Amino acid sequence: MIRIESHGRLLEVTIDRPERRNALTDAMYREIDRALRTADADPGCAAVILHGAGGHFTAGNDLAEFQMPQDCGDVGSIAFLHTLADVDVPVIAAVQGQAVGVGVTLLAHCDFVYADRSAVFRLPFVPLGLCPEGASSYLLPRLAGARRAARWLLQAQPFDAQEALAGQLIDSIEDDPLAAARACGQVLAAQPVAALRASKRLLRAPDRDSVHRVLDAEAAVFLERLKSPEAQAAFQKFFARKG
Repeated sequence: MIRIESHGRLLEVTIDRPERRNALTDAMYREIDRALRTADADPGCAAVILHGAGGHFTAGNDLAEFQMPQDCGDVGSIAFLHTLADVDVPVIAAVQGQAVGVGVTLLAHCDFVYADRSAVFRLPFVPLGLCPEGASSYLLPRLAGARRAARWLLQAQPFDAQEALAGQLIDSIEDDPLAAARACGQVLAAQPVAALRASKRLLRAPDRDSVHRVLDAEAAVFLERLKSPEAQAAFQKFFARKG
């Protein structure tokens, strides 16, 4: 369900579960986590490109897995987000169709993000009885401004690529975002890799400790919220609608 392909100095990671709009399972998070760590450990890798198959980026976490007991110390999504926040190898995302939940919050950790006009972004944590994750309560106000971030996180309404661009969540709107991501990757691949990584590390260093702290703080509240009557009622309603 995760395809990993090496193209010269670039590593492409494809979320490949189109029948579920690329909804992510714990096992899939762990596969992406391993791919990122492998790329970061490879001194010849200039960038990682992350995209989805079948016309969507990702519908976010597979809600069925939220019904399973979870321990904050052993959750694939949390480990993946910490890794994404920590790697020095540049990460490029190409977004089409649905980008929901973690499919939006992970973009704030990417170095370059390209989307097409079909892209629809949504952060449905509050309607599901949950709270922000992925350090989005810290990163989105810094990217998009406090009022836009509050609208995205608290009202939880879908927004389009133009709104995402205005909020600096994406770099540009492209007819073919994957082609744009690959072109960006080629530009990075032409740079000295050690200098590239040192530069990213310096860019990220002022915020990294804060990002990791917020990731853990959000995760603790999120896992508590999963057990709440509000969240359980929202999940029952969701699955009844799907049934």
